[in-house]
Amino acid sequence: MGKRDDLIAQYADDLKNKCGMTPDMDLLTKVTIGCGPAIYNADASTVAGSQPSELETVKKNFLIKKLGLSDGPELIDAINKVIEVYGKSERNKYRAVVYYMLTKHFGKEAVYG
Repeated sequence: MGKRDDLIAQYADDLKNKCGMTPDMDLLTKVTIGCGPAIYNADASTVAGSQPSELETVKKNFLIKKLGLSDGPELIDAINKVIEVYGKSERNKYRAVVYYMLTKHFGKEAVYG
């Protein structure tokens, strides 16, 4: 198994044990690949849930650009809900896991067709 496969297994474990959901491995793999090289960078691979600038970046670059959603208060609400499910005290909130949960939340799995 390559490094990416190890990371995907780690993300799946987080989804099961920290978020209480059974991951769709096909979608999780596509979301992880979609994150690009960021998953290998310690800082870029996680989302700082308590930093408004980081949440704004997730909203603009992922929800609006990638998923094609319209800007509105529901986007930040959804990000906050996902951060809460992941656990505010959870230090490492992996970007791929957050993106996966947001994709599921908005029913945008087709984007990863």
